[in-house]
Order: sequence, then structure tokens, then C-alpha cells
Amino acid sequence: MNQTTDAATTDESTAQDKRAVVLLSGGMDSATAAYEARARGYDICALHTSYGQRTETRELECARTLAETLEVDDFLRIETGHLAAIGGSSLTDDDLAVGDAEPDSDEIPNTYVPFRNANLLAMAVSYAEARDCGAVFIGAHSEDFAGYPDCRPAFFEAFEAVVDAGTKPGTDISIEAPFVEWSKTDIARRGLELEVPYEHTWSCYRDDEPACGTCDSCAFRLEAFRNNDARDPIAYAKRPSHAGPDGR
Repeated sequence: MNQTTDAATTDESTAQDKRAVVLLSGGMDSATAAYEARARGYDICALHTSYGQRTETRELECARTLAETLEVDDFLRIETGHLAAIGGSSLTDDDLAVGDAEPDSDEIPNTYVPFRNANLLAMAVSYAEARDCGAVFIGAHSEDFAGYPDCRPAFFEAFEAVVDAGTKPGTDISIEAPFVEWSKTDIARRGLELEVPYEHTWSCYRDDEPACGTCDSCAFRLEAFRNNDARDPIAYAKRPSHAGPDGR
């Protein structure tokens, strides 16, 4: 990362290291990343982006509630239309149907929003640089990068190099993807340890209320709770048989 050896900047750098921007979508992964950042001693500036996704109203509601619960230093919502205008994803294009989960498929699902994380991280880094934050947290994980190319570890490493090259001298902003090698089950386990209020999170790709229970995101989420012998606290239109005999 960009470095400075000026002793006069030591106190400023120390303060910077204690602040982080967290991309807070309102989903399970971002909520856990926010609580992880707090557990690591960071004061949080939360960034929520509404880009035309189907469930943006519910996601914003959850993100605001999480921000209040976390007592963040700042909550910034950025509303953009360019990803929806570009299209190419069932999350932003009403003419494309969100399919049911296909766990054995090797195809990139149509819920992939082309190069979304680069767009979101660019906004987060701008915010972090303006607020003198030392890190940007994102909740991407291994089951994401199996289907989404902009969730791979190599992508985050490359983006951090872009941050080094594109920020002002003396800036040191790390890209933190603490769960990038983890499964959804691992994230749920960590979140339960951190007492993340998952009742205030939303993962469904299709609906604002109740969650559909059958899209990719719902399926991974329900499986993660089942694997941790816990009940997902949000409402579902359908809890598939793989969610467990007690409807978890």
C-alpha cells in the first residue's frame, strides 16, 4: 500500500487505521462483515448503494437498522442508475427472471451484475479517502466467487493495487474481504458468535417480503443456518426440504 515515513503523520495514520468503510448492503454477508470490522476495533462508516436491484427498498431498510444497531459514525446512501441502465442481470432487469437455485451448475448465474463490485468498491474507496479511513470491508465469500468473477481473491488483490496507484500520496487503504475463503456456513457461524441480528438482514434476490426461499441467495442462506443447527429468523414463502425437518 502507499506508505509515508514522515514522523509527523504517525498520529494521523494511527487514527486512520481505526476507521473503516463497510459496504453495508443489508444482506447477511455484509452485516457479518460489519460486525467483524467492529470486533477488530474499527469505527465504521457504512456505505449503502441502491443501484436498481429488485429488493432495494427492503435492503435499504435493513441497512439503516443495522447501522443504528452498530452505532456507526456515518451512514451514506448512494443511489445510482447506471448498473440498471446497462442491464445484463436479472437483479436489475425486469425482463429477466430470477431462476431457482442450481447448486450443481457451473454456469455464471444471471443474477451476476456485470463488474458490480468494481463499481461499489470504487465508491467505497472514494468515501474512505475523503473520511481518512484505513480500510474498506466487503462481505464476499468463496461461494460467491464460484459464480461471480468479481468476488475472487485475485480480483480484490488487483483492486487493492489500483487503490495504491490511484489515491493521493500518504493514503493507505486496504481492501478487506475477511470471508473470501469462507463458505456461507462459516459466515453464519461467525455471525452467530458475534450476535449479528440476522432478523434485520435480507438476502432474497426476488422479493421484499417474504423471502422466496428458492433463489440462489435464499438457498445458500437457509443451508448455512441449517448447517449451524440454527433457525433463520426471517420469513420465507417456502422453506425447501433441504432446510431441515423442522423448517429451518
